[in-house]
Amino acid sequence: MADTVSVEMIAVAVITVLAVISPGPDFAMVTRIALSRGRKAGVLCAIGIGTGISVHVAYTMIGLGVIFANNVWVLNTIRILGACYLIWLGISAFWPDLAKVLKRRKNDRAKNIEIETTKNAKTPTAKGSSASFWSGFVCNALNPKAMLFIVSLFSQVISSDSSAVLQIGYGVFIALCHMVWFAIVALALTLPAIQARIEGVKSWIERGVGACLAGLGIKILTSN
Repeated sequence: MADTVSVEMIAVAVITVLAVISPGPDFAMVTRIALSRGRKAGVLCAIGIGTGISVHVAYTMIGLGVIFANNVWVLNTIRILGACYLIWLGISAFWPDLAKVLKRRKNDRAKNIEIETTKNAKTPTAKGSSASFWSGFVCNALNPKAMLFIVSLFSQVISSDSSAVLQIGYGVFIALCHMVWFAIVALALTLPAIQARIEGVKSWIERGVGACLAGLGIKILTSN
């Protein structure tokens, strides 16, 4: 029995780590937020991602995961909501460009409002921190692939004979893996040496990540 549990633990650990570090919408999300809002926002986004995966773990542990996975309407609902969210995030990466175009056409009063809004946006606030967390949370909670990953892991790799305490431990491990990995990504992207190298092309990187997010959302939305 002990050997079986040990093999199961190793399998869960390896599969989880490989799944977490593979590129996907979470990676793109953390990259965009870390580059545009800074280190703290990137780390908060990572915590949100880990919290989002916990939602899938929670309903899977109480037996709803398999039910959701086997109902087409549930999967389609999550797929459509997640895809629309990714498309919106991708398009939002181009807001600064759209703002510049609109700025040329607005009158002086509108320009002053825009300048004031920009100043306020650059000031760190609790609302901005909260937005970074919830961006990561929603990105993962509405990711149908994350849902199927957790359901498959708990139904095919983790034995039904495993104790509730052990299963909770797996869930905590999975959430922590997401938080730690994406926090490392956020910290790496905001290192002074990295920032100095990408300063000139940072805006283009943000646009590229935005295009990837929108493209991924469109691909998910149009897939069957």
